[in-house]
Amino acid sequence: MIVPTALTIAGSDSSGGAGIQADLKTMSAFGVFGTTALTAVTAQNTLGVTESLFLSPGLVARQIDAVIDDIGADAAKTGMLGTAAVIEAVAERIAHHGIPNLVVDPVMIATSGAALIEDDAVGALRAALLPRACVVTPNIPEAETLSGVSVVSLETMEEAARAVHALGAANVLVKAGHMEGSATDVLFDGEVITRFTVERIEGGKIHGTGCTLSAAIASGLALGLELTDAVVRAKAFVTRAIAEALGMGHGSALMNHFVSVEER
Repeated sequence: MIVPTALTIAGSDSSGGAGIQADLKTMSAFGVFGTTALTAVTAQNTLGVTESLFLSPGLVARQIDAVIDDIGADAAKTGMLGTAAVIEAVAERIAHHGIPNLVVDPVMIATSGAALIEDDAVGALRAALLPRACVVTPNIPEAETLSGVSVVSLETMEEAARAVHALGAANVLVKAGHMEGSATDVLFDGEVITRFTVERIEGGKIHGTGCTLSAAIASGLALGLELTDAVVRAKAFVTRAIAEALGMGHGSALMNHFVSVEER
């Protein structure tokens, strides 16, 4: 039996709502076998992050080697990388192994507001990792940091997408979760802007949406979908997981990764 595989290179979330835990749940929902390279351990829950520990660049690199040399990967995604040294090590191993279909979720701030990346790491993200990306998936604050564009409208989302694309990413999907109104993400492929609109689910903060979306896109690519189809399927899954959020914890809501990938 041949099963598509996807590698997540990200941090651990002890609450299970984001990070590698959310990635593996999402990949399983899509019928993709998920593997991991752990970059950091965090003590966190729905209320926030209380402590984090970054792993060494060498250990992160050896995890990637161990997975690729044995199991391989039809796609990969990155999440919390944390330091410039880890970002550079990840970029080097991705290039060395020729890992395809890389989805870069440029994780910078947790839902609770805690910083998940060191200040000097943004430059490494721009220079070393974005040029390796099949698609990068920044939210509004991340898009502003990467592009230098103040994002206040769909038009400026598109401007930011073009600016991030100029850094070397093949495709840029700017997410609208921090915007008012309909949930319209914009994808720029270097030539064409495509808008993806779904119903916005009203409510409070939701934990793990960015991790889940990027893992879902990576899963779609591992399954052989074209990028636009992978984005449509991923957004539909995230929307259902938010709509049926779990009543656990005392802070941000936890997404329901048990929902069906296919709409019923």
